[in-house]
Amino acid sequence: MRLLPQLWIGLACGLGCFAQATAEKPADQPKPEAPAAAASEAKPAAATESPVPDAESWITGSIDFGYRWRTDIAGNPNVYRSIVNLGSGPKLLGTDFKITDPKHRLFDTLETRAYTWGGEPYQTLQVNIRKQSVYDLNGAYRDFAYFNNLPSFANPLLSRGVYQSQRAFDLRRKLSSFQLDLRPGSRFIPYVAFERASGFGNGVTTLVSDANEYAVPTRLDEVMNNFRAGGRLEFRRFHATIEQGGTTFDDRQNVFETQLNSGNRTLPYLGQTLGLRNLLATYGVNGTSYYSKALFSAQAASWLDLYGQYLYSRPESTLSFNQSVTGNNVLSSQLLFYTQQQYLVSSFARLPHTSGSFGAELRPFSRLRVVSSWLTDRVSVTGAARTNQRLTTASGVTPLSAAVTSGLSNNYSQAEVMALYDVTRKINLRGGYRRVWSDARQYVLPQAGLPGTDASYLRRDVALGGATWRPFSKLSLNADAEVARSGQAYFRTSLYDYQRLSARVRYQLLKELHLSSDFWWLNNQNPTPASGWDFNGQRLTAALLWTPKGGKWVSLQGDYTRATLRSDISFLVPQQFTREWSRYRDNAHIISALAEMNLPHKVKLAAGGSMFLSSGSRPTDFYQPRGRLSVPVYRGLAWISEWRYDGYGEPFYQYEGFRTHLITTGLRVTR
Repeated sequence: MRLLPQLWIGLACGLGCFAQATAEKPADQPKPEAPAAAASEAKPAAATESPVPDAESWITGSIDFGYRWRTDIAGNPNVYRSIVNLGSGPKLLGTDFKITDPKHRLFDTLETRAYTWGGEPYQTLQVNIRKQSVYDLNGAYRDFAYFNNLPSFANPLLSRGVYQSQRAFDLRRKLSSFQLDLRPGSRFIPYVAFERASGFGNGVTTLVSDANEYAVPTRLDEVMNNFRAGGRLEFRRFHATIEQGGTTFDDRQNVFETQLNSGNRTLPYLGQTLGLRNLLATYGVNGTSYYSKALFSAQAASWLDLYGQYLYSRPESTLSFNQSVTGNNVLSSQLLFYTQQQYLVSSFARLPHTSGSFGAELRPFSRLRVVSSWLTDRVSVTGAARTNQRLTTASGVTPLSAAVTSGLSNNYSQAEVMALYDVTRKINLRGGYRRVWSDARQYVLPQAGLPGTDASYLRRDVALGGATWRPFSKLSLNADAEVARSGQAYFRTSLYDYQRLSARVRYQLLKELHLSSDFWWLNNQNPTPASGWDFNGQRLTAALLWTPKGGKWVSLQGDYTRATLRSDISFLVPQQFTREWSRYRDNAHIISALAEMNLPHKVKLAAGGSMFLSSGSRPTDFYQPRGRLSVPVYRGLAWISEWRYDGYGEPFYQYEGFRTHLITTGLRVTR
C-alpha cells in the first residue's frame, strides 16, 4: 500500500494526457469543393466563436514547491518532534488542479489535491474522477508521522535525573480510502468502497512484572482493511441506504532487551536485587468482522419527517503471546524467585454488537417543531484464555497453567425530546428532556480470589434548553444549556451532576467588520462517597474579521481566547493505603492574528502568528510568529517565501523547551 500515492498520481497524469490529446486533436477537414463553385460562393468571412474550448484550458490549477531550511534546534529535539516535527529539504507544498476532457471520453473532470509532501509529518492526496450519470470515483490518501517522547510523561525516574519517557512512539500511519458510485444522480446508486489503515514503527514500553517494571524497546506493525458495498435509493421524499461490509485486522508487536536492565526499583525485594538480562516477547492479534447497516429518512407528511438506522456487527479475534525472560524476578503470589521464564498465552473473543436509532420531527403548526429520538446500543463480549508458564528457580523448573473464561455485556439506551418554538420572527425558544440508562455486567471464571461477577449502572436525567434572538439582521445571539442529575455512573471521572452552557454572538458592526464571540462552560460534581471529583472548565473567545473595500488592499483577522480549568479528585496511595488529593489548575491565554496586504504589482504580504500562555499546575509558553511573501515573476509564475519561528518553554520542566526558525522558499505555478 506504500505505492498508492504513486499509483494515483500516475492515473491522474495518464488520464490528463489522454484528455490533452483528445482536446488538441484537429477536427476532420471538409472535402475541397470545385474551384468554380468556391469562387461563385466566395463571401467575406464572418468572425465566429468556435464551440470547442481552447486547447490550453484542458487543465487549470496551481502547484507550490520549494525548499525549507530549519535552523539547529536550541533545546530538546524530542519535544520539538512531539509538537512540531517539521524538517529541512525539498517540499511539495501543495497542488490543486482540474483536468477537463472536452470530448467526455473516459471522464468529464479529474480533480487532484495534494498538500505537504516531502517527509512532512502530515501528507495528503485526494483524487476525484467523474463522468456525468456514469460514475463518480473518489480516492484519498493520508500519511502522517506520530512521534511522542516527552521526558516528564510516564517517567518514574524523573526525580533521579533520568530524562527518558517510558512510553514513547515513533510511528508512521497510512490511511487510504476509495469509493466508486455508479449511475450518480439516478434513483438507485450502487457503490463499492475499500479502506485500509496501517501503521509501523518503533517505541519504548514497559515490561511489568511483580515488584518491578522495565522500560524496553518495542516494534509495532498493524493493518486493518475494510470492504463494503451497498446501494442508495434517492426519491423526493424518501432516502435509504443498505450496506454490507467486512473487516480484517492484524496487529504485531515485538518487545526485546539484550542488556542488563535494573528497572525502576532501587531497593532489594525481600533481600534480593531484581533485574532483567534478556527479553524477547511477541504479541499478535488477528481479527475479522462482518457488519450490516441500513438507514433511511422520509417525509411521511408535510408535517412529519422520520429517520432511523440499524447496525449489526460480529467481530472475532484471536491472540497469541510468547515471552522469554532471563534475569532475577519474582512471582509475588507464591513468593517464588526465578531466573528464567517461558510464558505462553492464547485467547479468543467474540463481540456481537447491535445498535439502532429512530427519530421523528413533527410540525403541528408553523411556529412549533418537536424533535424526538431514541437510541439503543448493545454489546456482548465472550472470551476465553489459556496460559502456560515454566519458571526456572533455584530448586528446578516449576510449571504453571491456568484457564480463564470471561464475559462483558453493556446495554445503553437514550431517549430525547426537544420542542422548538418561534415566539416571533426574531426569537426562538427551545426546551427538552433526555433520559439515559445503561447497565454493564461482567464475570470472570474461575474467581481466583477476586469477585466473579460485577455490575455497574448509569442513570441520568438531563434538562435541555436554549434560545436564539435576532434583534436585527446584523446581530444574532444563540445559547444552549444542559442540567443533568445522575443516580449512578460507570467511572469516577464520568459526568455525574453537571451543568453545561454554550453561547454564541455574531455582529456585523460595519459592512467590512464582523465581530463574534463564543462562550463554553462545564461544571461537574460527583458526590458519591470515596469519589470526590470536582471539575470546572470554561472558555471565552472573541474574534474579528476586517476587510475594508472587500479586502482589496488589506484584511485583518484575529481572535483571543481565555480558558480556565480546575480539577480536584482524591486517590489512594498504594504504599500507605491513605487518601490524598490531586489538584490541577490551568489558566490559559491564546492569541492569534493575521494581516494580509495586497501591494502594488500584485505583491502579497502576510504577517501574524499565535501564542499560548498558561499558568497554574503546569505553566507553558508557546510562540509561533510567521510571515509570508508572494512576488509575481512572470505570467502564471510567482516566487513564494515563508518565515516561521517556534518557541516552547515550561518553567517547571525547563529541559522540555525548544526554539527554532523555519524558512521556506519556492515557486507557485498557476494555469
